[in-house]
Amino acid sequence: MMALLNYYRFDSLPLSFSHFSRLTKLQQDDIMLNLEKKSEKKIMILSYCLMPTHFHLLLQQMRDGGISEFLACLLNSYTKYFNTRHDRPGHLFLGQFKASVIDSENTLMHVSRYIHLNPYTSYLVKTFEKLLTYKWSSLPEYLSPNQVVNAICDKEDILSNFNVGDGYRQFLFDQKDYQRKLKILRELVFEKPLNQHRRLDR
Repeated sequence: MMALLNYYRFDSLPLSFSHFSRLTKLQQDDIMLNLEKKSEKKIMILSYCLMPTHFHLLLQQMRDGGISEFLACLLNSYTKYFNTRHDRPGHLFLGQFKASVIDSENTLMHVSRYIHLNPYTSYLVKTFEKLLTYKWSSLPEYLSPNQVVNAICDKEDILSNFNVGDGYRQFLFDQKDYQRKLKILRELVFEKPLNQHRRLDR
C-alpha cells in the first residue's frame, strides 16, 4: 500500500504498477526519480495513516478528478495484489470512500492531528511513545524527516504553522487523550458528502 500511494500520486505513469513492481530496485528508483523531476501530480499527500481495517488520507487535488482517479488506481491495484496473494476473488473494500472538504487552515491542522493520532486513539498502540514509532503513517516524516527514506508527503502547509523543533509533536501530545473521547471531529470527517476534497477516509 505504501508503494502504491507513492506511485499513483503522479500523472503520466510510464507503466502499470504490476509491471513496475517486477523491475529491479535500480530501475524503480530511476523511474521514480524521473517522475519527481518531470511529471505533474494528480494529488499531493499531506498526511496518511494505514490501519488494520481502514486508512486515512489527507490529500490536495492538483487537477480536476485527480482524487477520484488516484483512489480508483490505489484501491484496484491493492485489491488485485491482495486477492492474488491470498487466492481469493471479489471486492476487498466495502462501499464508497468517505470524504470531506477542508475549508480552513485551522481545520487542516486538526485533521492532520486526528489522522496521526488514530493508532493511539483506537488503542492499536497503547502509549504515545509507541505512536511515534508507528511506521504505517506519515508521522515519522513530520517528526524525523531526515531519517525517512522515500518520503511521499508534502508537509509545508501544516508544518509552517509550528516553530522549528518539537512544535508539531507537542501539538499532538496536547490532545492525545482528549481525542480518544472526541465526537465532534469524527462527525466532521465522516459525514460530509464527496465534493472537491483534500482529505479522504476509507
